[in-house]
Amino acid sequence: MITKTRTTIEDLYHVPENGKAEIVNGELVLMSPTGGRPGRASGKVYRSLDDYERRTGRGYAFGDNVGFIVDLPNRQSFSPDAAFYTGQIEGMKFLKGAPIFAVEIRSENDYGPAAEKEIAAKRADYFAAGTLVVWDVDLLGIDVIKVYRTNDPNSPTIHRRGEMAEAEPALPGWRMPVDDLFT
Repeated sequence: MITKTRTTIEDLYHVPENGKAEIVNGELVLMSPTGGRPGRASGKVYRSLDDYERRTGRGYAFGDNVGFIVDLPNRQSFSPDAAFYTGQIEGMKFLKGAPIFAVEIRSENDYGPAAEKEIAAKRADYFAAGTLVVWDVDLLGIDVIKVYRTNDPNSPTIHRRGEMAEAEPALPGWRMPVDDLFT
């Protein structure tokens, strides 16, 4: 009989090629690099969040591939495409706890029924870990940003091109033009 060893946080520090991964259901889930448009969109969100951090002095903006360690029955980490965090930064280690705001930008393989189920499960995990707001960004759809909130996780606010998106109540007063995701 072969017993499978559960993946540990230490394993995240040794992902091949310094790649992106999360621990879900005790297993290391490798994530492929993102494409050009999703990568640019992630950078645009980070820049806007960084401006908010500098303006308010509240919390920390993070771009893609930052590890957040959580303690859920089925998940031990997140690595969102962009995030805002209000916890402590302790040296070079992964951040402890969930971000208050997480951004997940869909890549070309994030479509279809199976992907929708995975995205919904990850969003539920974010909320269970303490995240207040999650953006589901779809650069191919009409509904570009779906803003999910922990207090009403099944009824997103929709933002389309030409509108200003927000992340209330996680980031009071922060706004970002949806069109910035496409520049």
